[in-house]
Amino acid sequence: MKTSIATVSVSGTLRDKLEAIAAAGFDGVEIFEQDFIADEGSPRDVGNMIRDHGLEVTLFQPFRDFEGLPGGLRDKAFDRALRKFDVMQELGTDMVLFCSTVHPQALGGIDRAADDFAQLGELAAERGIRVGYEALAWGRYVNDHRDAWEIVRRADHPNIGVILDSFHTLGRGIDPETIRRIPGDRIFFVQLADAPRIDMDLLYWSRHFRNMPGEGDLPVRDFMRAVTATGYSGPISLEIFNDQFRGSSTRQVARDGHRSLIALMDDVRRAEPALTVDLPQMPARQKPEGVAFIEFASRGEDAQALAAQLGALGFERAGHHRNKRVTLFQQGDIRIVLNEETEGHAAHAWNARGTTVCDIGLATASAADTLARATALGSEPFAQPIGPGELDIPAIRGLSGSVLHFLDDQSGLEGVWQQEFGAGAAVPGAGLTRVDHIAQTMSYEDMLSWTLFYTTLFETEKSPMVDVFDPDGLVRSQVVASPGGDLRITLNGADSHRTLAGSFLAETFGASVQHLAMATEDIFSTLDALIARGFEPLRMPRNYYDDLAARFDIAPDLLERMRERGILYDEDGAARFFQCYSRSFAGGVFFEIVQRLNGYRGYGAANAPFRIAAQKRLRRGKGIPAR
Repeated sequence: MKTSIATVSVSGTLRDKLEAIAAAGFDGVEIFEQDFIADEGSPRDVGNMIRDHGLEVTLFQPFRDFEGLPGGLRDKAFDRALRKFDVMQELGTDMVLFCSTVHPQALGGIDRAADDFAQLGELAAERGIRVGYEALAWGRYVNDHRDAWEIVRRADHPNIGVILDSFHTLGRGIDPETIRRIPGDRIFFVQLADAPRIDMDLLYWSRHFRNMPGEGDLPVRDFMRAVTATGYSGPISLEIFNDQFRGSSTRQVARDGHRSLIALMDDVRRAEPALTVDLPQMPARQKPEGVAFIEFASRGEDAQALAAQLGALGFERAGHHRNKRVTLFQQGDIRIVLNEETEGHAAHAWNARGTTVCDIGLATASAADTLARATALGSEPFAQPIGPGELDIPAIRGLSGSVLHFLDDQSGLEGVWQQEFGAGAAVPGAGLTRVDHIAQTMSYEDMLSWTLFYTTLFETEKSPMVDVFDPDGLVRSQVVASPGGDLRITLNGADSHRTLAGSFLAETFGASVQHLAMATEDIFSTLDALIARGFEPLRMPRNYYDDLAARFDIAPDLLERMRERGILYDEDGAARFFQCYSRSFAGGVFFEIVQRLNGYRGYGAANAPFRIAAQKRLRRGKGIPAR
């Protein structure tokens, strides 16, 4: 099964688009007529350029307002079609998309439309052209693939078939199972797009908010299962209209598109074992088993300050690397690695960003399978020279220059701490037990890409996107988490450099991890122990606690204990949540301490504006003094 993408899906000139599409691994490309017209090359030149990139032209589109026209308008429509057939022959493609009419003078009637397409089929056959008819969700008379199929069925011509588009079917809420009634050889082409659930005009929704399969809320997988059940074996192609993508990196959007198609068809293959899908084989999504380590790159006084901060948080030095200037700090199941090397990935990260999280280690059931799936989805493997006595731990390059390493028990990779650092048993510390979640910050335009990266690689679910209000702008936040909570990542997209998240991106030149949240079973005793070690919590104003007293039934003495320690609070029914933050360092990095009670699954989102305001006061030197 060939993969394809419409040129309208990515930004840039036609030549920019073709380079990015070819580099992403697509087999073919739909030529959107506007992109073709804007190029200075002749149809033959453009066709040759496409083939020089190793691509084929899978479709020429769109041809609008053909069927049901009266008199001279009908004659003109046929004349237009013949002219486009000539262009297609020079381009070197035999497939064209005709979308259902929205012409104000068009006449309805399935038989009338079928007659038009039957006559068109004769003209197309003379030139070796196949015409695919697509039902636009906002079509004047035909807006349902079932009606489009009936017109094609009645036209009864081998050069006339149906084109299916997931958005036009799912956006109208049409049951995709009805596709199974269409013979596979009468489906000429399949276009895919996802979209967030938004209650708005269908045309505006389609033209501005489509996204890659898996990035939205539509049941694209069910749609594709129904398509493949018909026996369809032609191209699967992306047609994405998205304002955000039009201003994003051409190569990144193309890579995301290819990743989304490969992951989708792998899902379809697993759901329909009897189907034969000619796409790269890969292991299933991997189940995360926790965060194995967080690695900071740092140097000199900054490294000393970070080590002191970790000490105040209850971490102990658990070992030093046998070959490198790398120190392991540990507490409970949390491992933080401080890398002061002057060569290699950590050194490059330090040179670019100063003290920053440069590497994240994730525990999985199989590190090798995780790497294999990641590379099949287009991720680039990462490797550095292996020194004496060191383990070769699988890794990939993540987004924004990050690196992800994968560890497991079955291959002995979890023994890296004993073998390379001489570390022993877990250090109890002050009660911090595990990494609760990692917060990654990015530009808003990169959020969909990061979400797709995690959800296609791991067994994870994404939460609805929420707005976080910063005094100087808006930050959008979405959580990607494994079902059991072993891995939780909050993705925060910043539009403005004036927000706290945006200023972090600007000051660190695009570092990803802004804060690390660690769990405890008793936040009060943990904070008492940490404060005694010199930890300084982020203080909240009395107004915050007065508001808590009004909103929740919290005993006055408990509320006072919370205020003294800078503890924030949220609840959801019987579930309760306590959280406390460190002060920021290294351009805006900070730590969080959390305690979840009675199955609380959130992240204290209601507290984010107050936390941000407090952090900004400290940046201005107007923090609330400790008692």
